[in-house]
Amino acid sequence: MVKRWVMAFPTHRPRRLRTTPELRALVRETTVSPGDLVYPMFFHAGLSEPRPIASMPGVSQLPISHAKKWAKDLRARGIPGVILFGLPEKKDAEGRVGLDPNGPVPRAVREMKEACPELLVMTDVCVDEYTDHGHCGVLRDTPHGKEVDNDATIAILAEMSVVHAKAGADVVAPSDMMDGRVAKIRQALDSEGFSSTALLSYSVKYASAFYGPFRDAADCAPQFGDRAGYQMDPGNAREALREAALDEEEGADMLMVKPALPYLDVLRDVRKSTALPIAAYNVSGEYSMLHAAAERGMIDLDRATMEVLTSIKRAGADFILTYHALRAAEILQGK
Repeated sequence: MVKRWVMAFPTHRPRRLRTTPELRALVRETTVSPGDLVYPMFFHAGLSEPRPIASMPGVSQLPISHAKKWAKDLRARGIPGVILFGLPEKKDAEGRVGLDPNGPVPRAVREMKEACPELLVMTDVCVDEYTDHGHCGVLRDTPHGKEVDNDATIAILAEMSVVHAKAGADVVAPSDMMDGRVAKIRQALDSEGFSSTALLSYSVKYASAFYGPFRDAADCAPQFGDRAGYQMDPGNAREALREAALDEEEGADMLMVKPALPYLDVLRDVRKSTALPIAAYNVSGEYSMLHAAAERGMIDLDRATMEVLTSIKRAGADFILTYHALRAAEILQGK
């Protein structure tokens, strides 16, 4: 009789641990700190003042002259790192303008590392920001039309990675989804004496509808077709494990899943499949949709921001690339 009573009315009630903010914080399973966040930034070679990005509230294309100030400000906020994207004044068919050691990314890297050596500076390695057609690779003509030439593209990516490493980048992050590029980049870095430069691979990058605002920010919308021929199909999860495993075998130091929110299941699966650090990119569309809903009074922006970031950490991310980083750091510091 006693056993039946205990089963019907358990002595342990989870609600007891929810009664105060202090108690909830004490037993919280997943936490987010400013140290978990990486802030994406866009540096434009032709600007003297910031240019707001209409589709991304609070985010701007920045002049390189502002890089030092931003480096100091981010560290003061407790944010450990940035990932840099570059916008040149002119583009070309193969993205070779991205190999210029005085281009926007190398210059911003040098400025930030000079101002704040302890800031972790990552660089996006892809040609889409530098090609006049907006695709992530060198194009070739085929009987089916223009297609991205995998091997020609990775040769440029390897060279770009060395340019960024020479400028002082701590981490290079290829985002192109070409086959074999991790091995080629690792080989190029090592042969040039940059064996300590880490490689964060966009291993699992889906052909997503959530990149729209980013393409405004980086001025890299494809001029024809789409990127489904080289980015992953949103319906595929097992393929993500193959992509992650291949990049790990080729020498990646860290792996990334992008986007984050529509692929939390994939993030969890990748987390279980490897001991490498895992990043998740909370992308532009995910950021902008929260702002759009908040502007219409549908959600509380700060609460939604922290709920989203917590969900990404809970799914398995060791760190998060997010445009929410500035405000999230303020929220976490009680500002």
